Amino acid sequence: MSTRASAARYARALLDVAIQESDPVQAERDLAAFADLLTQHAELQQALTHPSLPAARKKAMTQQLLARLTLVSPVAKLLLLLAERDRLALVPDLLATYREKLMEHRQIIQAEVTTAMPLTPDRAAALEQRLARATGRKVTMKTTVDPSIIGGLIARIGSTVYDGSVAAQLEKMKERLGEPAAAGTP
Repeated sequence: MSTRASAARYARALLDVAIQESDPVQAERDLAAFADLLTQHAELQQALTHPSLPAARKKAMTQQLLARLTLVSPVAKLLLLLAERDRLALVPDLLATYREKLMEHRQIIQAEVTTAMPLTPDRAAALEQRLARATGRKVTMKTTVDPSIIGGLIARIGSTVYDGSVAAQLEKMKERLGEPAAAGTP
């Protein structure tokens, strides 16, 4: 089984438990805190994922880290289980997958919006509301600027792309002008 598939299984289980027993948003924060700790301390991450270090030692180290981070949510239990099974290398994928599942649970979708110029806060809020109405879900937006689209915007929501850029409209016009005239038209 791939690491992403394993992480997805653990993420689903964590979300289910967090919904029943605690706060799923707090579980995300706790998991992110642990993942950040590993990211900030490469030696620690190497030690916790190195195959030569016994799983019992990894579990003891994880317990100490959890005590320092004061994590007592279902995340702590899961991290100890991962340490015991020598699967702490899954933490980055687990966090990413958990965030996706949490957003699904909360009916939130991520929109990636590209504009030719930066959006003002008012225009960004208005666009976010329009996308929320169009999708029927709460929308969080991540914006980027790409002057090559000339004007308008491109919005990506999941696998759907709404391309309202001037560059795309010019390309369509170019294609139409390049087509031979239909029979009977001058």
